[in-house]
Amino acid sequence: MSNSHENRLTVTGPIADRYDEILTPKALSFLTALHDRFAAPRHDLLRSQAQRLAQVDAGARLDFLHETSEIRSDSSWCVAGPGPGLEDRRVEITGPTDRKMTINALNSGAQVWLADHEDALSPTWENIIGGHINLADAIRRRIDFVSDEGKSYRVGETTPTIVFRPRGWHLTEQHLQYTSPSGVTSPVSATLVDFGLYLFHNATELIANGRGPYFYLPKLESHKGARLWNDVFTFSESALQLPHGVIRATILIETITAAFEMEEILYELREHCAGLNAGRWDYLFSIIKNFRNRGRCHLLPDRADVTMSASFMRAYTDLLVSTCHRRGAYAIGGMSAFIPNKRKPDVTATAMSQTADDKRREARAGFDGTWVAHPDLVEIARGEFDAVLDGRSHQVHRTRDDVHVTAQDLLTFDVPQGHVTSEGIRRNVSAALRYIESWLSGTGAVAIDDMMEDAATAEISRSQLWHWINQGAITDDGLPIVRERVEWCIQSTLDSLPRRNDDNYDEAAGLLCDLVLSEEFPPFLTTLAYSRYLVDKAAPRLTM
Repeated sequence: MSNSHENRLTVTGPIADRYDEILTPKALSFLTALHDRFAAPRHDLLRSQAQRLAQVDAGARLDFLHETSEIRSDSSWCVAGPGPGLEDRRVEITGPTDRKMTINALNSGAQVWLADHEDALSPTWENIIGGHINLADAIRRRIDFVSDEGKSYRVGETTPTIVFRPRGWHLTEQHLQYTSPSGVTSPVSATLVDFGLYLFHNATELIANGRGPYFYLPKLESHKGARLWNDVFTFSESALQLPHGVIRATILIETITAAFEMEEILYELREHCAGLNAGRWDYLFSIIKNFRNRGRCHLLPDRADVTMSASFMRAYTDLLVSTCHRRGAYAIGGMSAFIPNKRKPDVTATAMSQTADDKRREARAGFDGTWVAHPDLVEIARGEFDAVLDGRSHQVHRTRDDVHVTAQDLLTFDVPQGHVTSEGIRRNVSAALRYIESWLSGTGAVAIDDMMEDAATAEISRSQLWHWINQGAITDDGLPIVRERVEWCIQSTLDSLPRRNDDNYDEAAGLLCDLVLSEEFPPFLTTLAYSRYLVDKAAPRLTM
């Protein structure tokens, strides 16, 4: 890297042990170069997304894009496909990058580890930089951990391929400040920080190990976001003298707008693309966000009633599989969030059974792999895929020519057996409140009611509550959902929870009230919570 980009990135977060291994002058110079090139395009993208959201809110109909129809009709192009180590993606385990979870994921027996700096990570400064330290150690096989109880954790011989998920384009990292060439100072893009640090420190080592720098791309809303990512990849490969195309990306289709542009997203990233993934809770959250003011016909019932067998969800996943396979990309299924419990055999039995049913459905639908949240579910998920794959590592050959999804199929949010209930209110409040408290305490992957939950759970829970209030939903007992009812439920739930002297439940309850009782819909709970609670404004400065 040229020295021309140095001294315009300021570290405002505290510097702890080994942080200097990650926040090196050369690494910060690379981050500066990324911001010099992509800060303005990022802002343009966010502005474009806000404008589109406003148009949908005002009544614009979502549809497949007329202006890109030639891309969809052109059968001659395909994506780059899997890089070395990504040929087999039958089971992917997800989780944050703290030291213990990193080792457990590496020892899980899964084919892939989704190393998560997004929904499963509370983005404290310690978690972000500590996660990069742990990833660097894991890739170099020098990682170990000893618990407070004296239990030792070490990595086995065979480990999954790592696919790293950075934070989305809408998020900032406020412990780093970027000063543009014109002298304007602002917080950095969390996306570029996560991506840049991981790539800078690990790309060469990963390639030498016979794998590569692979990424999961979250929260994309259109092919324009994919185009920006492709430009970032191409620029970075050139800047770090990496072979063009060595970076491979899997894109999460977790917004309703992106569902209409899957083919265009693949096209924009075709030189760097490995596949698409179906993200359920964020997809439902996106539906609510986009149609929050469009009438009761867009109301969704209780979370538990909206399963992947709902017609609009099946249309979304069938379209994803057929789109991927037509272009040589892998289709990766959604999360099984169930958690076995050795102390509760009935809970374990349910986790095993539900996971098997879910993965059997995905395998038969044509997916090439899937996600689980717990190592004990890896073999169960793999067994369901092996039963369909017949010795192969994927089923890209299944192009699903039977799939013919229309815009109406994606936009008809009927759940015939679904209901909005008082219990649904209580469950949403309880899940959101407990998750937010844990997130504010620094933990982003949380066991709640025998499920491993992340930020997507809190987003769908709080957005449903807001939507039910503002569209005048009525529970199955005939009572309207009004602010006072939900506010009472939040306070009642708070009063019923066991407390610690150092907990963050009061802050979590206040934040939840702001999220669900406000007149306007807050776009992301994490942006509000991050700036309000996780940024250490008194941290010392260090310019590098």
